[in-house]
Amino acid sequence: MPLSELIYPRNIPMGARTEVPRPSEFGLSDFEDLTIPTPDGESLSAFLIRPSNKQFARNITILMFHGNAGNIGHRIPIARALEGNSGCNVLMLQYRGYGLSTGTPDEKGLTIDAQTGLDYIRQRAGLRGTKILVYGQSLGGAVSIGLVARNQAQGDIAGMILENTFLSIRKLIPSAFPPAKYLAPLCHQIWSSEDVLPLITKAPILFLSGLKDEIVPPTHMKQLYDLCRAEPKIWKELPNGSHNDTVAEPSYFQYIEEFIRNYVE
Repeated sequence: MPLSELIYPRNIPMGARTEVPRPSEFGLSDFEDLTIPTPDGESLSAFLIRPSNKQFARNITILMFHGNAGNIGHRIPIARALEGNSGCNVLMLQYRGYGLSTGTPDEKGLTIDAQTGLDYIRQRAGLRGTKILVYGQSLGGAVSIGLVARNQAQGDIAGMILENTFLSIRKLIPSAFPPAKYLAPLCHQIWSSEDVLPLITKAPILFLSGLKDEIVPPTHMKQLYDLCRAEPKIWKELPNGSHNDTVAEPSYFQYIEEFIRNYVE
């Protein structure tokens, strides 16, 4: 099996990959179902979710990058909690090759996708001029780190949230996929967050670490925190959080709300 198959799973039938739950299935009504073109000719599906409580809406847009399994439809409950607890807009971007987005995922392509999502916020009426908070889980954390590092000089990224992400794919493979450990040096999908994260100095960062993560060793998150040069940097542990359910741990959204209130808005 090619290493790209391990990093971006392709074992879901094409028909199943197009089954993307919609926000309306989770009780959300103020949303848009978007198709956003990329500079290299792909089409990315996305959901733009607006705060349901207009009275407490903030001038903040969360750009949300998901992990490598499933699609944005499976993360709608997270987006619903984010807009409900924080009063922020949420743009859920779906990488190429996932859900209804066209193309095939790889590091170069996802890098283009992330920039496309950020540029959409910068250009879209109603979002243009809002503070931007980048949020990434697992693979989405690596996507977020690269995006913020490339764009921090423009001054509109007000913060970043990282959950259960890794130092690099090469360092992740020996623990996540032990049979492939000797092939790790040959992996062309690098996502070297440990090298890129120290370049970020102009945006506060919240680290959310599930200490029972069975896929990304929690030591990866701790090392990223230690390498981080941004100020402030905030460390929060979720003691019983595994890779996919850290978001369900008590205090998860409380930590995010505190971060937004104290460092973003």
